[in-house]
Amino acid sequence: MPVAATRLAFVDALKAVASQFIVLHHLAFYGPMSDVANDLAPALFSWLSQNARLAVQVFLVIGGFLAAKALAPNGRLQAAAPLALLVKRYVKLIVPYAAAVLLSILCAAIARHLMDHDSIPNPPTLWQMLAHLVLLQNILDFDSLSAGLWYIAIDFQLFALLLAALWLARSTGLGVRGASISGIALVAGLALASLLGFNRNPQWDIWGLYFFGAYALGALMYWATRTEQEPHGMLLIAAVVVATLIVDFRSRIALALLTALALGVSRRWGFIASQPKSKVLAYLGKISYSVFLVHFPVILVINAVFTKLAPANPLLNAFGIVVAWSASIAGGALFYRCVEKRGGRWQELALSALFARLSPASRTKS
Repeated sequence: MPVAATRLAFVDALKAVASQFIVLHHLAFYGPMSDVANDLAPALFSWLSQNARLAVQVFLVIGGFLAAKALAPNGRLQAAAPLALLVKRYVKLIVPYAAAVLLSILCAAIARHLMDHDSIPNPPTLWQMLAHLVLLQNILDFDSLSAGLWYIAIDFQLFALLLAALWLARSTGLGVRGASISGIALVAGLALASLLGFNRNPQWDIWGLYFFGAYALGALMYWATRTEQEPHGMLLIAAVVVATLIVDFRSRIALALLTALALGVSRRWGFIASQPKSKVLAYLGKISYSVFLVHFPVILVINAVFTKLAPANPLLNAFGIVVAWSASIAGGALFYRCVEKRGGRWQELALSALFARLSPASRTKS
């Protein structure tokens, strides 16, 4: 969910809404404030704790849409050095991610002194920290240090899968048009394998292939709307996905399809960059990645404070939920300004140092 170089108003609006649902989901799912306040609105808390998490599908589709835009606007991979591009993607993700992990460790330590609750991560081990930094915590079966970090690892896997598929298609030597057609076909084939196979087996949910169907929907919708031609591509994508839902209905895939269609319509009819005209949604969309990274540590500390002050008062705990929601947005805004926005400079320094070490001249000297 890192910020795109060129802002698209419609994409920012989707990010803004989806990120708020993720925050509300974690507020409802991770107590104890929601446990105490539950009797005030049990249906609402139940829906948020069980269904609001589906908003992550919006980010998956947007991720694929923007990746296609950056990597292969016409279906053919443009980058001359895909491996360097993958390293750049990792560094772009890891700089704010690492800062968020450190913040999570600090906030968990504070919360641990104020309350005893199973939502608080245990103090990290060295290997657990290293697994997080290489985005392999779930694959190596380490407990997560913060809610939502799994998504960053999956996002990196998905980007790598898309990049590999496009590189393979270009390597066939079929020319520009052939590489474009084969790249789109390969991505579509992997998407079908995900929708009809991997995504139907929960044991695959630590791997990118489980989520690739939703991610590829975004990429395929970008390619289907790249010209002024009739929207046959959009209709074909919708028909195929509906067919997979008839085989096995999954609400998460249905939402992914609706998101992809919304992106397709906004691009095909020319308002993706201009609508809606809302400064609030534009700003919330811009800081959505930072909000996603820091909201759980913020929620954890405020849960601990209200548990200490009002352990059994439903109204005060409901107020605490509102405070935590507001603080998550404020914390995300601060994190964006101090870490994510400035992270570009840190990323440049890290990449320069890394590529200097890997250059042939450097190896010759050593």
